[in-house]
Amino acid sequence: MKHLNIFIELTRLNKPIGFMLLFWPCSWGLAYAYSYNKDLDLFIYYLILFFLGSVLMRSAGCIVNDIVDKDYDKKVKRTKRRPIASEIISVKQSIFYATILCSIAFLILIKFNLFTIWLGIGSMILAFTYPFMKRLTYWPQLFLGITFNWGIIMAWSSIHNNISIEIVLLYIAAIFWTLGYDTIYGAQDMSDDEIIGLKSTSIKFKNNIRLFVGVCYSITSLILIFLFRNKISINLSFLLILLFIICLFYQVFKLDSRDQRICLETFKQNNFAGLFLFLGIYLNNY
Repeated sequence: MKHLNIFIELTRLNKPIGFMLLFWPCSWGLAYAYSYNKDLDLFIYYLILFFLGSVLMRSAGCIVNDIVDKDYDKKVKRTKRRPIASEIISVKQSIFYATILCSIAFLILIKFNLFTIWLGIGSMILAFTYPFMKRLTYWPQLFLGITFNWGIIMAWSSIHNNISIEIVLLYIAAIFWTLGYDTIYGAQDMSDDEIIGLKSTSIKFKNNIRLFVGVCYSITSLILIFLFRNKISINLSFLLILLFIICLFYQVFKLDSRDQRICLETFKQNNFAGLFLFLGIYLNNY
């Protein structure tokens, strides 16, 4: 049981918002693709596969991130008790776990068409290079957005075996969503990150975080309005998509970058936002 608890902490399975924020974009892409291919059984089957893949890849990504950041994590109050940083598990054991998780994820990936498989392999490369971005650029959150929302493209291609302009626009909207919410999340560690030399959009825009997040969320909202301008009427679907947008701007209103508790609470609201948009896109098919 002790080792199981260490594994859960290592993979952050006790903090499901991480894999849900990876899963929601996949669900958006599937729901959008479903409007062109109304095979409900296939939709549900792929939804389950993408959920399992999200849990596995986020877990593996956490391990890789902690291996790369172990020396930095020791210096940050919020992360110094992570299993690798606190040395309650070795790097060698952690690599073994990450390898197992990636292998299982690959078994799920090969259930899709060849084009989607190659896209999935590309996403693994993005996921494992992300931890290095905070050393190189003030825009690691942008790279996270590109990585975390790749599932939108994969979800569409799993059904249509191609990439469309519309799905690319949804992907871009999701990138700005992630850029906003991860800036909020990163605000928790700004003082520690500045001391140890790590970079983030939270630090770059520390004097105007609310404005920056507001601009990101505005771009997300405008793209969604453009995408659904001819496909939606005043119904439950419309209300859910509107609720997603309202949720984003409520975060901007509530945000206080000086208060770690408020930053975390505001960040977590994106789990509900993701659900609202998924249901809104799905119900728009009826």
